Amino acid sequence: MKRKLVSIPLSVLLVSSFALAACSDGGKATPAATTGTAGTAAPKATADNTPTAITIMAPLNTAQTPPDTIIKELEKLTNTKLTYQFFPADTYEEKLNTTFATGALPQVTYLKNQATFIQMKSAIRDGQFWEIGPLLKDFPNLSKLKSTTNDNTKVDGKLYTLYRGVDIARQGLIYRKDWADKLGLKPPATTEDLYAMMKAFTENDPDGNGKKDTIGLTDRNDLIYGAFKTVATWLGVPNNWGEKDGKLQPEFMFPEYVATMDYFKKLRNEGLINKDFAATSKTDQQKLFTNGTAGMYIGAMTDVSSLNKDLIKNVPTAVVDVHSMVAGPNGKFASWALPGFANVVLFPKSAIKTEAELKKVLAFFDKMMTPEVANLANWGIKDANYSVIDNKAKKLDEEKWTREVKPFTDAAIGDEDTTGRYLGIPTIPAQGKADELKIANLKFAVQDPVAALDSKTYLEKGVQLQEVIKDATNKYIYGTIDKAGFDKAIEDWKSRGGSKIMEEYNALYKK
Repeated sequence: MKRKLVSIPLSVLLVSSFALAACSDGGKATPAATTGTAGTAAPKATADNTPTAITIMAPLNTAQTPPDTIIKELEKLTNTKLTYQFFPADTYEEKLNTTFATGALPQVTYLKNQATFIQMKSAIRDGQFWEIGPLLKDFPNLSKLKSTTNDNTKVDGKLYTLYRGVDIARQGLIYRKDWADKLGLKPPATTEDLYAMMKAFTENDPDGNGKKDTIGLTDRNDLIYGAFKTVATWLGVPNNWGEKDGKLQPEFMFPEYVATMDYFKKLRNEGLINKDFAATSKTDQQKLFTNGTAGMYIGAMTDVSSLNKDLIKNVPTAVVDVHSMVAGPNGKFASWALPGFANVVLFPKSAIKTEAELKKVLAFFDKMMTPEVANLANWGIKDANYSVIDNKAKKLDEEKWTREVKPFTDAAIGDEDTTGRYLGIPTIPAQGKADELKIANLKFAVQDPVAALDSKTYLEKGVQLQEVIKDATNKYIYGTIDKAGFDKAIEDWKSRGGSKIMEEYNALYKK
């Protein structure tokens, strides 16, 4: 089979100049990949009691690779021999692209997010991954995966993926409550209040050191998972596509999108945000918050515990809080909604040669969705990483959990309710509040109307065309082009295939 190179740019938005270094347990530097306790070959036909050898490639969202503690327990519970290949999330798209191009993807290949899944669809259509939909009925736990989320990951009506569930409306604001209290500021009720808080955090010496060394907001080179899209939704921008004059149009053709660019341009011009955000990695963005420089982080509110853990190391007196109900100029609340999955896993035919081998790998994931194994992957080892109080899990040591367990949590599949794993007891009050707000946000969730639709032209040209808009958006915010220049970029997008994408989506949307 001829392998097509999938275009997965180093920046699903812009290229990051920072590559996260990963170290193996014990302090020795490693090139990013780590192994568990087994070989890497696809499993051969074995006796029923012989452990199945499985190699798993996944993004790493922690500073160092985990020890083998959790892997060994997973092997015992699932009768497997596991090799985990972790690669830093900041450069994962590059590694995924290279590994795919050389035909070296392992049996279990995680993508990174919704954007990388879209990039891989052409290879899925090309027959390079196993269709698994018809097989799920044979696995009692995999059969519990949510049909609506499965539908959002289908390609041409066929299911090739297992998903890692995500809170649909988790986006909001994490901020320094101690700074706000000192300056007499309440949680922002509107986007104007949000701006006012950023300005105060920048100009009114919130850390009390007599120096002008703070900024309001830290952001990164990601117009989707950074601050831009969340704020855009507050300002009334639709989720990727919206209906206008009875037809679907892309978000950047709405006047609210221009208003969002103006909002961020003002923040940058006034120094209320890190001016080099378009070249800032997620790791560096978070460091600006945890080292005490920035007072706000806009993104997944569920990140508050990990951010707080690193912040209090540098600023022991710091207090964080979360907030999500921010109204735009129209006075309405809105929350950007994800399609129900944070990541998906694919099964390459180059690594899994037969359906029998595929079923053995799926059997591993079926066991991963049992409460016992799901709790191990999400919470770790009982009494070592967590305790159980009132049928809920409480982390014993946040830093130890992050080091030993989080990489496997990020690679778990299913949801809290489909796996039966424990709900968590918040380690800090702000985490409990974030859990409440992500539910409250559902009432105001703005869905993507094309999440389950496919445009042939978008799959062929969408990546390159989206770069045109991303580049123009950042240039507008940086002040290197004006509104006329942005409009020219839209016309360029249309002429190079964008108009055809609109036509195809609208044809499907009307059905």
